[in-house]
Amino acid sequence: MKWQEGIREGPKPCREQDQGRFEIVTRDGQARLGKIHTAHGIIETPCLLPVINPNIRTIEPREMWDKYGIQALITNSYVIWKHDKLKDVALADGVHKLIDYPGAIMTDSGTFQSYVYGDVEVGVEEIVQFQKDIGVDIATMLDVFTRPDMTFTQVEKAVDETVNRAHSSIETAEGVMLNGPIQGGLFPELRTKSAKEMSKLNFSVHPIGGIVPIMEQQKYRELAKIMLACKSNLTPNRPVHMFGCGHPMLFPMLIAMGADLFDSAAYVLFARDSRILTPWGTEKLSDIEEWPIIMPSISNFTPSEVRKMNKEDRTILLSRYNLEITLQELSRCRQAIRNGTIWRLAERRSHQHPALREAFLWLVTNPAVSTMEPLILDDYSSAKETGNERGRWEENWDWLVNAQFTPRNGGESWGGTDTHHRPHVEMARRRLFARWSSRKSGDVIVFHGNSAPWRDKIGDLIERICHLDYEIFIQTPLGLIPWGLEDLNPWAHIEGPDWLKKRRPDYAWLQRELERLGITDRKIITIDISDTEELHNRVFEMLGIEPTDRDKDAKNRSQIVDKLCVLYNVNVSDAIEICNDATFVMSRTGRIRNMIDSSGKHLFSPRLAEGGMSLTVDGARILHSLRKLPMPEGFNVDYSQNPGHGPAWVVVNEDSEPFVQEGRNVMHGFVLACDPWIRPNEGVLVVNSAGKLLAYGRSQSTSSELDSFTKGIAIKVREGCP
Repeated sequence: MKWQEGIREGPKPCREQDQGRFEIVTRDGQARLGKIHTAHGIIETPCLLPVINPNIRTIEPREMWDKYGIQALITNSYVIWKHDKLKDVALADGVHKLIDYPGAIMTDSGTFQSYVYGDVEVGVEEIVQFQKDIGVDIATMLDVFTRPDMTFTQVEKAVDETVNRAHSSIETAEGVMLNGPIQGGLFPELRTKSAKEMSKLNFSVHPIGGIVPIMEQQKYRELAKIMLACKSNLTPNRPVHMFGCGHPMLFPMLIAMGADLFDSAAYVLFARDSRILTPWGTEKLSDIEEWPIIMPSISNFTPSEVRKMNKEDRTILLSRYNLEITLQELSRCRQAIRNGTIWRLAERRSHQHPALREAFLWLVTNPAVSTMEPLILDDYSSAKETGNERGRWEENWDWLVNAQFTPRNGGESWGGTDTHHRPHVEMARRRLFARWSSRKSGDVIVFHGNSAPWRDKIGDLIERICHLDYEIFIQTPLGLIPWGLEDLNPWAHIEGPDWLKKRRPDYAWLQRELERLGITDRKIITIDISDTEELHNRVFEMLGIEPTDRDKDAKNRSQIVDKLCVLYNVNVSDAIEICNDATFVMSRTGRIRNMIDSSGKHLFSPRLAEGGMSLTVDGARILHSLRKLPMPEGFNVDYSQNPGHGPAWVVVNEDSEPFVQEGRNVMHGFVLACDPWIRPNEGVLVVNSAGKLLAYGRSQSTSSELDSFTKGIAIKVREGCP
């Protein structure tokens, strides 16, 4: 189809074999930058699909493509179907020509109209066939809307009816990308049921429906519950669309939980009421004399001047302003995913609206499995639920936590008590508690009162006592960390006020931390290192021992053993054996650069940026040889850490074997099985169906993602193992 000339070039269709597929490009936990492949271009997510009323177009769709770079929008097929003039043009020329928009077009089916007006006149198969006939990129089935005031029985009937309608809708679509909405009202068990049943069917996108009245009443806590129940039970290889959600204030939290698409007419509806959207809420034009955010559309006008405009001009101008604010917040969220800070952005936004804060506090404090014990503030206490209500969400929280990257680059910005509840911090602590093991039987020494890098303050002292029978820890704002992991993120890179490092240890808290690390009934010796003058003498006097010689190798071996256990899930006895008689290549600052084993092979290289550790080919072969479990089968999910079982194995098929062995990445669709404890960004070993080592690298996926995705990188291979 030939389009009229525009400022921006028209979209390029995706490859035919990719149409309808979704891939993850970058992720931060469950938040993800993705691509949806359509016949009218690739939609980069997370993104907004502005709602276009085919009868009333405040901002022309062509302007959205040319000026704002919007890749997809949504319009209502039921409205087009109901109006003969629109219907005739759409059937003759297609929906893209009807609204003059070259990008991807999604259409709604009339479900929302049934919520507003009580019923619609069109049939289930009829509306899908109509959407197909007018050439939409993503159609929507006619589901049954569930309101917040409906009873459990009413909602369950709606969920079941939606699933029943889904079969005939998919059959009618005949390959056209189709939305499969998730209903369930306010009942998490019904949201779970809907998500699981709809995931079994051949949909391309899963909108979460029935949330508009919840957002209108600012019940954001209920929205968070709905999102968690739905998203954690949906197949991960399909984008999730928040039907009717377009307020920028909600984007960070929902994106952090896995939302990919948003749509709303809010940019126009609020403008008609002379209100403006902001990332922290909504403001009335009548109440402001200065723009809260300067955007291109209003840069030449003051609020006073806009108030004096006639209603039509004012609505158009404020619609552009609201759209620009909305797109800006989405851009901010996408960059936060790239930076690994989307959860931190959600934290900041939660402080800007009381209902959103309530939702965020419920989300981060209710999991019964949390390992953190920060100073409990009143708002956290009031947000908590107890008993069965808390236990109900434990698995959903595990789903979110176990997709987190750790360790990660960059500092951990202190955000008060919120810092303790960041999912990647929780993931790091779970891994530590599950995989680290004490190797000493003597007293416990806890150093406190100073900030990282601790090796600069007490590195020499550690070399004099590390070979003795003391278990040595550092107190950090995020809990205790064994000395061997003193440079590991997030513990070692906290950016915060000076008082953080000066807090004196609480004995009861220390005992609970040590119990989680498997240490009980030992004497705890706390040593303040805020003043390092004469520290050596003070420590030896406190311990009642004579000064000893330095033992750098003992300190270095301890570090490698701890990192093998925590980062590569190696059994502690195996880790000790690997490190026996090892030698080390050191940096100018006294950190380990390479570990050489007793036979002269370079096995491991600690990463200086975030305290992680990289393998070499020989290191991968050593870890591969330690395997005691049978080959993995299928794609089971296990949220425990499976301590001591070694790095996860990923089994690839015969077609990809020669490419992977040459060092090429493992692509989705070529994985046959994996170990259930695989996590994004963890080191993995890639093997063939016979268990032969082909390569090593870092996973980009969870087990369920390896099972379901068919496009994108599954494992980033560091090096092949010929």
